[in-house]
Amino acid sequence: MVIFLMFSGLFATVAAQDKIVLGFSQVGAESEWRTANTESIKNAVANDPRIELKFSDAQQKQQNQIKAIRSFIAQGVDVISFSPVVQTGWTTVLEEAKAAGIPVVLTDRKVDSDESLYVTLVGSDFVEEGRKAGAWLAQAMNGQANIVELQGTVGSAPAIDRKAGFEQIIQHFPNLKIIRTQSGDFTRSKGKEVMESFLKAEGENIDALFSHNDDMAIGAIQAIEEYGLKPGEDIKIVSIDGVRGAFEAMIQGKLNCTVECNPLLGPQLVEIVKGVVDGKEFPKYIPVKENIYVQSQAKEVFSERKY
Repeated sequence: MVIFLMFSGLFATVAAQDKIVLGFSQVGAESEWRTANTESIKNAVANDPRIELKFSDAQQKQQNQIKAIRSFIAQGVDVISFSPVVQTGWTTVLEEAKAAGIPVVLTDRKVDSDESLYVTLVGSDFVEEGRKAGAWLAQAMNGQANIVELQGTVGSAPAIDRKAGFEQIIQHFPNLKIIRTQSGDFTRSKGKEVMESFLKAEGENIDALFSHNDDMAIGAIQAIEEYGLKPGEDIKIVSIDGVRGAFEAMIQGKLNCTVECNPLLGPQLVEIVKGVVDGKEFPKYIPVKENIYVQSQAKEVFSERKY
């Protein structure tokens, strides 16, 4: 019995030592997409006995993420991962992680730092998402529309890249014009507020809305209805993310198109983290598969949506 207990205790010690500690800093909980992203990561870790998660919510503030990353470094975690609030300002803390010998895996968003400071980025091609939105709108509006744009968080990779991709397409259509553009910070409340200001300034001169995410579009839909217009009819709407709320809006005829941005990165992240610790090499960018959905598809695929 004593020998058995000794071996049991030794096994437990070895198992504990083999545990991979992942420090993850999330942007916040500003949207349906972000909530689904967090749940995907937490669930994937919970289902893998090899990973232990230390999780931090930055509440959409870069200083909170930098503080969390430094805390992870001080705790000596095995791998650090984070979805950066904005694109710039990470070099110093990434250099600190490198000096401590802790590999970094980016999720969802890129940073403007030397690629040697992180292992890989797993996430979406935001420029391509913007292109898809622009191509759909150009076709839906027959190349002619006054467009208002709800941008994401200022300085964030998806806001920068989705705008760039969208403009790459519409520049080929001289009668597609962005007449108002402003950040809605990726939230419903801000999306509604900014859309109200667009309507106050432009009214029925607005033909279409391009929203950098579904949550802002859903907020804008409320503003359009309160103004007395019909979203999806009087103002065509294309947005990005593909959350369930967007599909509900499409089924109701209030949203015309959503470009998918897949938040379910948890399983991929867990496999990458284990691979990093095991010495595997990865490309600097690992894409996820994504689609584009329109009103006519919404009802059919709604039950399949996981976020």
